[in-house]
Parts: sequence; structure tokens; C-alpha cells
Amino acid sequence: MSGRVLGMGVDLVENERMKASLDRWDQAFKDRVFLPEEQRYCESKAFPHHHYAARFAVKEAVSKAFGTGIGPRINWLDMEVMRHPDTGAPSVRLLGKGDALAKECGATTVLTSLSHTRTYSVASALILG
Repeated sequence: MSGRVLGMGVDLVENERMKASLDRWDQAFKDRVFLPEEQRYCESKAFPHHHYAARFAVKEAVSKAFGTGIGPRINWLDMEVMRHPDTGAPSVRLLGKGDALAKECGATTVLTSLSHTRTYSVASALILG
């Protein structure tokens, strides 16, 4: 992977805060922020809120790397956090406005990393073009 760095972003989420959001708004929150496959993955885990928090952090980090934040140029459902089929590493697929934004700024690759503990989930994103 080569290319010029177009942007980088990082985000940190408190897992208990994610759990509170999930408890309060349940499916409406999930459907507003996470695509069906992301929900299936998170729900298959022993502590789903940790995995939701990590994916939330990835989406925030990607939006920050684009320099836009979540808003009119890229929204929650314009990004899908996936596992790379060969390595299992986290990866991001851009959809809709996310794909259009990537093309507009010449982005060719979005690299991401995530991690979580009992307390926090963190993610970073690097956009190359």
C-alpha cells in the first residue's frame, strides 16, 4: 500500500456510554448508526456493546480523517466496518456519500485499526490517495 496521506483520525469511546445508548434507544439507535451486517457481528459477541463501541469509534475516526466529521458529507451508514476476509483485520467499506467523498478527494485506501478493553474502545483511521 502506497500513496500520499490525505488525512488521519482517531476516536475513543467509553464502552458503558455505548451500553447506555443501546439500552435507551435499542434498535432505533442501532439502525441509525450500524448497517445490518455490523449489527449481526456485534450481536454474536459476548459483550456486544464493546464491539458496537469499537465500530462507532472507527466511523468517527474515518469521518475525522476526511476532515468532515459525521454530518452532511458523510454519515454513519455511509461506512461499513468489516473484517478483511483473508486476515480478519478491520477494514472499512465506503458507501453512498462516503464513496463520493473518497472519489472527490482522491482517496484510494482507508486503513483502520481498533482495540477495546473493558472500559474503552479506540480506533484510528488513515486515508491514502
